[in-house]
Amino acid sequence: VQLQAFGGGLVQAGGSLRLSCAASGRAFNSYAMAWFRQAPGKEREFVVATTRSGGASIYADSVKGRFTMSRDNAKNFVYLQMNSLKPEDTAVYYCAAASVRAGIVPQFSRGYDNWGQGTEVTVSS
Repeated sequence: VQLQAFGGGLVQAGGSLRLSCAASGRAFNSYAMAWFRQAPGKEREFVVATTRSGGASIYADSVKGRFTMSRDNAKNFVYLQMNSLKPEDTAVYYCAAASVRAGIVPQFSRGYDNWGQGTEVTVSS
């Protein structure tokens, strides 16, 4: 599956952004999907992941209650709604796909073998 993330931009602290990730290829619903981010000078970190059906998601503590991931298997899209943004959310955000069994949600980057190109989010204070 090929992935393309978009929707990033510059936003003030407290604001919102919605990222999208379009997937092309077959059997999108056979992939768990995730968002990771990488801030300047830091390692890539897990943000959120969802099961193949989108019925369950796991969030990093740093974004819990502020970010919401969803997916539309009919349209081959995943989304990341980001509210109450903070300057520390500034990063390049990547969507990723993992071919896994139903119910499995990898939380480490090595569990994902398909990556989008990233979209940059900058939160100003």
